[in-house]
Amino acid sequence: MELNHSFPRETAFVKEKNIPLVIAGGTVEYHGAHCSYGCDTLVVEGLLNKLSQKKEIMIAPTIAYSPSSYAVGGRASGTVHVAEKAFEDYVYYVFKSFLYSGFRNIYVVIHHQFEQESEMPMTLCYRMAAKRATMEYLEETLGEGWWGSENYANYYEQLEGANNPFNWIKVIPTMSTAVQNATGYDHAGKFESSILMSLYPDCVKLDRLGDIKHWFTENAKDANRELGNEMVRLSLEYLEKAIV
Repeated sequence: MELNHSFPRETAFVKEKNIPLVIAGGTVEYHGAHCSYGCDTLVVEGLLNKLSQKKEIMIAPTIAYSPSSYAVGGRASGTVHVAEKAFEDYVYYVFKSFLYSGFRNIYVVIHHQFEQESEMPMTLCYRMAAKRATMEYLEETLGEGWWGSENYANYYEQLEGANNPFNWIKVIPTMSTAVQNATGYDHAGKFESSILMSLYPDCVKLDRLGDIKHWFTENAKDANRELGNEMVRLSLEYLEKAIV
């Protein structure tokens, strides 16, 4: 299911059954001469599309412009960078709307700058916005002092359950640390080129590698569909367990 193609009857069903609402957290970022600018976005979207064939999820519209940073390429490289404070505020309002709508099982899936599940700016923006939106929603709907009320006397007993409001929005990588260790992870090199090649073959053009020389793309010449297919398989196994 896609939220953009849905009606109130479908969203009511998703909320009633607590079906995951999943958002691709994307970027528009320079990936050398051979990978498309939407690489990070496309990897998430491609995996979510495949995941939707294996389990019931609702895919929300992608958030494509984000804090990509100019670490890889400068301002003239084509990267679109949104300042962190502005981005955090933006996704805060997105999350707040979903909470008021009644969604209680929301996932943001990210491929950008998630080596070894590290906490980089874009991920931190999503996580901070999620906590802000949840905390403010609870105070606005339950009143100040909600946590200290007798209604939440069993709070610590349900920390891992669906009733814990701070589990309503989760931010996760496309590839867990275990999956990255099993295959490999890089930026526009052999591994990222391979997974993108598996999901969107037309978005990788290895014959253009010679256009611009970069240390981080040198091993992209070894990218191949077989490796990419294995990365997709392992990533899907992880996502199927992580998104519940």
